[in-house]
Amino acid sequence: MTPPRRRLAVAAATLTLAVLTTACGAIGQAVDCNTAASEASKIATEWSTAVTSNATDAKAVGTASKTAADKTKELAGKYDGDVAAALNDMAAGFESLEKGDLSSVSEFTGKMTGFQTKIMSACS
Repeated sequence: MTPPRRRLAVAAATLTLAVLTTACGAIGQAVDCNTAASEASKIATEWSTAVTSNATDAKAVGTASKTAADKTKELAGKYDGDVAAALNDMAAGFESLEKGDLSSVSEFTGKMTGFQTKIMSACS
């Protein structure tokens, strides 16, 4: 091989390696993001079920909200960047209901979709 061909071959091999590495990283990130979104959805569903079954019990709403906030914070600790920020925002939303303010439950329920959308947006 002549030197220019060798350089082209090395450049092509380096470029191929870079593309494969980037693709693997993107796949890994997508899997992590899907896991985060799935877990956040599970936490939201558990919270919603607990609140719905005890809709008039402020103490039960507060307990369910604290549990959801704790689980969401724990989940956020496993991620970084925008995904962690979105999960922490969701946890803060749950925390705002820990005092059992029944009037805020419906408002927060309307925001749940926004939190989940923010988590998925952080993944793209």
